[in-house]
Formats: sequence, C-alpha cells, structure tokens
Amino acid sequence: MKMIQNTMARFTALMISILFSIAAFAQEKTNVDIDVNKGSDSNWYTQPWVWVIGAAVFILLLVALLRGNRSRE
Repeated sequence: MKMIQNTMARFTALMISILFSIAAFAQEKTNVDIDVNKGSDSNWYTQPWVWVIGAAVFILLLVALLRGNRSRE
C-alpha cells in the first residue's frame, strides 16, 4: 500500500512540474518593447499640486476625526 502511495506522489509531482514548465514557456516572449516615456504628462496624479491638496485634505480629516473623539467632562 505504501508503494502505491509513493508512486502516486511521484506521478503527481511529475505532472505538477510539467504543468508549471508549460506555463513558464507560455509566458516567454522574445520581443518586448516597453516605452515608459510617452512624452505627455497628462496624468492627474503626476502633478505635485494634486498631492499637496490631497495631503492637506487628509490631515484636515484626521484632525477632525481625532478631535471628535474627545469627551468633555
């Protein structure tokens, strides 16, 4: 019985390794052209003023939430 389980475990490991290797070869592509610099800076999140306003709003919300938790005696 132990020999059958050992054989099944080896067969399962072999099949899993074959499937992983097939998946790895399927993902391989030889000509990959990545162009990061498209020339336009039109994304809204790349503007520094958006980050400044976002940080200010976050700080104001944080202060408002923390001040609201104080109980007055």
